[in-house]
Amino acid sequence: MKSFRKFISAFALASTLSLSAFAQDNTVMVGGAPMYPTKNIVQNAVNSKDHTTLVAAVKAADLVGTLESAGPFTVFAPTNKAFDKLPKGTVETLLKPENKSSLQGVLTYHVVPGRIGSTELAKMIKDGNGKATLKTAAGGTLTASMDGKKVVIMDEKGGKSTVTVKDVNQSNGVIHVVDKVLLPNS
Repeated sequence: MKSFRKFISAFALASTLSLSAFAQDNTVMVGGAPMYPTKNIVQNAVNSKDHTTLVAAVKAADLVGTLESAGPFTVFAPTNKAFDKLPKGTVETLLKPENKSSLQGVLTYHVVPGRIGSTELAKMIKDGNGKATLKTAAGGTLTASMDGKKVVIMDEKGGKSTVTVKDVNQSNGVIHVVDKVLLPNS
């Protein structure tokens, strides 16, 4: 009986170490910080130095609770440099309390309900004869396509953003880092 208990203890320890190694193997670095698949979207994003503007916007829009919920969500997360490409003063204007509704619209336009990894997205694009239509949480539409081996996301205004880091898995979804802010029609 003692040897059986030792076996079970050794098996449990080995399983724990294997799961820990598995979690580390799926950890992606974004903005100089590890994005742990065991943490939610907000818990990971706050550590990325490339996403400080996005995090500030999510807080100002009161979307923290939503993005910490079970989801799952697919988030096309613009970097600070992506926000810098907007016309001067746009971010500052959106962050004002009186523009909270507009800010929520822009941010939820980057969120697609469900977990869509790059492999699934590529299949959707292939099955759609080169294009995949994605319905956003804001009610708008994004169109995904391929440019060589890169995924490009087009907004309703024709603006294009390229996925620069794919498959950043979270406990409540997946993040794909993009290089431009996507803008809804309204």
